[in-house]
Amino acid sequence: MTQKTAKTACWIALACLVVPMFASYFFDDMFSTISYLFEDPARTQLGWDAAGYGLYTSGYSVLCVFGGLVVCGILLDKWGVRITGSVFVGMMTAGAALVLYAITAGFPPERSLRLAYAGCMFFGLGSEIAGTAVTRSIAKWFRHGPMALAMGLQLAIARLGTAFALVLAPRLVTEQAGHVYTLAETARPATVGLGLMALGLILWAVFVAMDARRDREGIPGQAGDDAGKEEAFRFSDVVGVLRNPNFWLVGLLCVLFYSSIIAFKKFAGAILIPRFAIPAETAGWMVSMLPFATVVFAPLFGLLVDRQGKGTRWMVLGSGLALIAPLLLAFAPQGIPFFGYLAMVLLGFGYSLVPAALWPSVPKIVPDKVLGTTFALVYWVQNLGLLAFKMLAGGILGAADEARSGAVSVELMFTGLCIAAVAVALLFARSSRRHPELALDAPNKL
Repeated sequence: MTQKTAKTACWIALACLVVPMFASYFFDDMFSTISYLFEDPARTQLGWDAAGYGLYTSGYSVLCVFGGLVVCGILLDKWGVRITGSVFVGMMTAGAALVLYAITAGFPPERSLRLAYAGCMFFGLGSEIAGTAVTRSIAKWFRHGPMALAMGLQLAIARLGTAFALVLAPRLVTEQAGHVYTLAETARPATVGLGLMALGLILWAVFVAMDARRDREGIPGQAGDDAGKEEAFRFSDVVGVLRNPNFWLVGLLCVLFYSSIIAFKKFAGAILIPRFAIPAETAGWMVSMLPFATVVFAPLFGLLVDRQGKGTRWMVLGSGLALIAPLLLAFAPQGIPFFGYLAMVLLGFGYSLVPAALWPSVPKIVPDKVLGTTFALVYWVQNLGLLAFKMLAGGILGAADEARSGAVSVELMFTGLCIAAVAVALLFARSSRRHPELALDAPNKL
């Protein structure tokens, strides 16, 4: 295989890898903008209430938090991306199919909810490990190329799945006063999501064939990590990852930064509506700026990191921009929507810049043979934080005497998380200066 052919193959492989992640993000957020359906069980033949819908969504993290993510990350390094990724892309699709079946089968609400909850658990674990396999694969294929750009493109297209879900779902299930939604109507977003998942499964199979051929033929100047050319993975290597201080800096920055943004998105309406006196539809458009911003800026910032390097400095800048957003949301003048839009712009920049620099740094701090385990451990720490801070944010909002004061209080919590994220990013920048051999701030080859 020539070098030119190898570069073309890298981009084709990336095109195959992004579709399963696009489908995963779509399916995860398919009910976000039509969650009003579940405020009253009588509105749908499905019969779920808001508590039931909340229980269903919580199923995503259950298997991840209780060890599944770490164990499966180890399997990823033991078996490689082709075997492990295929298992969990299949699990993600099967979990989505079970959710669709639970919604459309006509079971009583309690039974349909139990089945959908189980499906969401399998979908969640499959999605997280599939995402780890995709990131691991990009690190493998682009190790000697524009890795940050490739990861930025993957992130952008995946989050486009969220944006697509936020915009498409209200059009698939149109709001009608007094209408009782049938099972088929309620399931329309899930039907589209499962179709996207099936397409992703097909393209994953194409990638697997390409990856196997790559390892057989080799690429000039590169070595396949599934080809068995380096020392085999051992379970004791996990201890080495946990002893690596840079792993903990990555993990802490990840959990602090993502918790401050993702937990905010889950409660955005309860924060933006009372703070800026806007209707729910306007609040939805306001928060949708976040995924749309990453579609544009994540690849651009990835290219910037590849060309200029200085990855840890971009992490500091992105964390700082994200810090300004909750300060605006907490202290900006009441009832002026401009400040809400400004906060979303700053948060969108930070939400694009930090991941564009953070994720390509992971392959530089650990050996290839434990890369899957390392990504899984980072995602596990992230899921623990997300679970805790979502619960804490909900508790703060629920305990508040008045909606506006609750919004301010929860934004103060997010401000604290962002301050801690800036501090960790500064520590990571210091570690980069002390360990130049890691090349954390070096440009990547284009």
